[in-house]
Amino acid sequence: MPRIITATRDGLRTFDEGGHEGSPVDLRRDVNAVVRDGAELWAIVDRAELWHAAEDEWRHVTTLEGVHATCLAMTDALHVGSAQARLFRLTDRTLEPVASFDAAEGRNTWYTPWGGPPATRSISEWDGDVYVNVHVGGILRTGDGGATWTPTIDIDADVHQVATAEGLVLAAGAYGLSTSTDRGATWSLRAEGLEAPYARAVVVCGDRVLVSASDGPRGGHAGVYRAGLGSGAFERCRAGLPEWFDDNIDTACLDALNDGSYAAFGSGDGRVFGSDDGGETWLEVATRLPPINHLLIVPDPAP
Repeated sequence: MPRIITATRDGLRTFDEGGHEGSPVDLRRDVNAVVRDGAELWAIVDRAELWHAAEDEWRHVTTLEGVHATCLAMTDALHVGSAQARLFRLTDRTLEPVASFDAAEGRNTWYTPWGGPPATRSISEWDGDVYVNVHVGGILRTGDGGATWTPTIDIDADVHQVATAEGLVLAAGAYGLSTSTDRGATWSLRAEGLEAPYARAVVVCGDRVLVSASDGPRGGHAGVYRAGLGSGAFERCRAGLPEWFDDNIDTACLDALNDGSYAAFGSGDGRVFGSDDGGETWLEVATRLPPINHLLIVPDPAP
């Protein structure tokens, strides 16, 4: 039975797909992101500290100084994204800045609509390529371990999350879901069926893709949609869900197992919903939680 891990300002909590809560997790602070590396977990705490758990025992590893941490990913190594559109790599228990990312082409054109500095928002990988999404700065790709970075999508696509599947790069952005079949060299926009096209989260769920979308940055008519992985119109997920959510179902708050056997998402009003049929039907798993910062599904351990 898969395990759902929710990261909130009050720490980590775990649930099974039936809504039964697991044992208390010994990390009861503001957890901003959590990722899996095999049976081990990593988390960002208080937007600065990196923590690690092996066999459910959490330990502080290091602290990011000078900038707030914004996202976390395990690729060829553990990477942490931050405010000011920085990228750090864990090396010998130290978060080292990736100098080549600081020097990436086009950095001087990155921006935010409200005038603040851009931030590294999400990270994904497939088959040796790592994709880093900057908000607002598009998606950069490296295929040489971070030695060089290539800009891909137009930065005005306003990407909020990047995800990958075999032969595909997927980008949830302000105008729908952008897809690339050539490692980000060219993109096509998919928005048919999205009743509100402002997409915030995207995840691969077997042979389908799930996205969250709303009216805009402040939410409104927010929901989860499903479609074929490579093509086809979206349909809004309805069975077992409210008609709409007021707030955005945000970046990293929607997750699924790669084989499509289970998906889940967390909402800004502290609810968690799960699906064991690729998003066709949903069950409320948890409620009355703090707003969800990040949601992670951990599969059944291997027998």
